[in-house]
Amino acid sequence: MVDILGGGNAGVSATDLIKDVTEETFMQDVVDASMDVPVIVDFWAPWCGPCKTLGPMLEAAVTKAKGTVKMVKVNVDENQRLTAALAQQGLPLQSLPTVVAFYQGRPLDLFQGAQPQSEIDAFLKRIAEAAGSTADGGLSEALETAEQMLEDGAAEDAAQVFAAIIGEDDKNPAAYGGLARCHIALGDLDQAEAVLNGAPAEISAAPELEAAHAQIALSRQAENAGPVAELRATVEAAPENHQARFDLAQALHAAGETEAAVAELLELFRRDREWNEGAAKTQLFTIFDALKPNDPVVLNGRRKLSSLIFA
Repeated sequence: MVDILGGGNAGVSATDLIKDVTEETFMQDVVDASMDVPVIVDFWAPWCGPCKTLGPMLEAAVTKAKGTVKMVKVNVDENQRLTAALAQQGLPLQSLPTVVAFYQGRPLDLFQGAQPQSEIDAFLKRIAEAAGSTADGGLSEALETAEQMLEDGAAEDAAQVFAAIIGEDDKNPAAYGGLARCHIALGDLDQAEAVLNGAPAEISAAPELEAAHAQIALSRQAENAGPVAELRATVEAAPENHQARFDLAQALHAAGETEAAVAELLELFRRDREWNEGAAKTQLFTIFDALKPNDPVVLNGRRKLSSLIFA
């Protein structure tokens, strides 16, 4: 992925970089496309004066970036259901223009209102750098090594590499997230939280840290999860028992049955999306955040959730 982004692509046409999207194409042109390259979404309306100024400036900056980012435009007047659904998921779309950068299926950063060209250029540069599109003196290779160690079960060794990377780059969100996940794997949730709490404020909302926070939350839930068989029997006997279904989802996730847990939460959301202040959707987002953005469970789960929201 870094190779694709690195240095841009001078051969990319403007039509490939900038396009209008609708509710029907948002998943493909934003969520799916952002798995490879950051996608800047310009939420605008024909009646919005600042939008008419910002739009061309943003397009110019994206074109100049030569493929390190892409841009889509959403006319909120023509896509009211899409806008409402995204606002329901937490995007602040009450005022226009709002520009949101998506990367690997999730919002990465945003700004609102008209901005000078210099600020727009800086925003795009920051997004491209966050996506790993610039040279980093070999830290990416070290991160890959540490990730492989962690995947192979060598959490202590991986923790040493992640810590060394932080020593070289104390604002590297992937290293902080990785170090926290090492402590999660070692069963030390308090130390994992301490690592995240010690990260610089400017990266505290980075996806890598949010993923680690989500994994900690799920690990703490797992400590109190009930028996799957008993909870499943309760749900089968009383399908409208929302608390039992929610508890079943937590127990399934604790047992490593993530896909089944997502299915139960989607069913709960379908039956009553407002139950317990939207607990089903909140838990789904926690699970999605804890997994890799391109995990099939995440991709399928997000699609099904979006279908239920739009239904």
